[in-house]
Amino acid sequence: MSLLIKGGTVVSPTGTVPADVLVEGEKISALAAPGSETAVAWGAAAGQVIDADGLYVLPGGIDVHTHMEMPFGGTFSVDTFETGTRAAAWGGTTTIVDFAVQAKGSSLLATLDKWHAKADGHCVIDYGFHMIVSDVNDTSLKEMEACIGAGVNSFKMFMAYPGVFYATDGEILRAMTRAADTGAVIMMHAENGIAIDELAAQALAAGKTDPVQHGLTRPPELEAEATHRAISHAEIVGVPIMIVHVSGKEAMEQVRWAQQRGLPVHAETCPQYITLTADDMKGLNMDFTGAKYVCSPPPRDKENQQAIWDGITSGVFQTFSSDHCPFRYDDPQGKQMPKGRTSFRWVPNGIPGIETRLPILFSEGVSKGRISLQKFVELTSTNHARIYGLYPRKGSIGVGFDADIVLWDAKLKTTIRQADMRHGADYTPWEGFETTGWPVMTIARGRVVADHGRIVGEKGAGDILSRGKSSLV
Repeated sequence: MSLLIKGGTVVSPTGTVPADVLVEGEKISALAAPGSETAVAWGAAAGQVIDADGLYVLPGGIDVHTHMEMPFGGTFSVDTFETGTRAAAWGGTTTIVDFAVQAKGSSLLATLDKWHAKADGHCVIDYGFHMIVSDVNDTSLKEMEACIGAGVNSFKMFMAYPGVFYATDGEILRAMTRAADTGAVIMMHAENGIAIDELAAQALAAGKTDPVQHGLTRPPELEAEATHRAISHAEIVGVPIMIVHVSGKEAMEQVRWAQQRGLPVHAETCPQYITLTADDMKGLNMDFTGAKYVCSPPPRDKENQQAIWDGITSGVFQTFSSDHCPFRYDDPQGKQMPKGRTSFRWVPNGIPGIETRLPILFSEGVSKGRISLQKFVELTSTNHARIYGLYPRKGSIGVGFDADIVLWDAKLKTTIRQADMRHGADYTPWEGFETTGWPVMTIARGRVVADHGRIVGEKGAGDILSRGKSSLV
């Protein structure tokens, strides 16, 4: 059945234009000027007509940094692929790329099969996978090519979390070499985990156990040092890298330095680094509510927020992702797990944010005049598609693209409340945060999945995405 979206303003990375959009099946089949003979004829023949007068017509958001059902610190992130993708749809996101997590001693292909089993038949929107490589050995290095054949073109590594995900410099170089040989992209969590562990041990020895110590023992200098080291390794090998969830000025300056030298180094940032600060981890009168904001890297301060905005506006950052990794707060399997109550070291790292990512960036960026509509679309959709092998299927409003479309009310004022969230967590870090601009309808491959606050998408309707080579390769 055909669908006509009429009267809206279509936004692409190159500009905005009033246009009616015709959808046939799962694809965008044509665009025409509103009121033109072509548009009128479409309206008469369309099986469904949606009035987008006064609304922006945006490509569906793509979030390439989510963690559904992720094992971490003796527990799991609380969102399933069903609840997580329902929340994504409500927030204007039509595609996610989640992380399959290799456990020590397991194979990459077995891990991928395990994550397929978790997601298959449960997602409301389309989804794909990155692979977290935590055990670098001859077998896993060989399997990287097989993963690419299975549609996974990106591999994440960690310079943090010794004993869990941490990779040595030698292991990173081996994996980077393999990625360069096979045309893959390396995503890097850049924090010096060895030094962080020492600072944490010193804090605990001094009796400092509060959640705020999580931020104090992960200073920006250690993020910057690891970022520089990752860039150096990638330059030696000749592989494109993405430094994920950059939190502040020091690490960002390392990325800028590399980009100015012409290296294929790219960067991602997240909502928490333009809105939250380390003070949030203090809680109320230094109580445990600060655990709600514990994530890695941690939020910094107002000065670093401004630095991140500078990086966004100047092009240092190519993508804006959520790093959605939700844990419940009032739950012995979540932030208040018994060991977590005794020490910040055991508080599960991660915060929810998949449904508030787009509204926060739009409100703080577009509505406040920091970025253009075109930049917003680049940061939240088009660049994700290009970098992670989904373009030209996704990432723009154009003929032949998947009909992943968001109707956006730029004037709609909303106060973020947990009571309105669709995610699996029992809190939002942005409780009471006021926004201007919110999605009112989300369409995924021609199907309405969210409509004025109602989730109407069907469980299992989302398809697994096999991704091609990155534009970075």
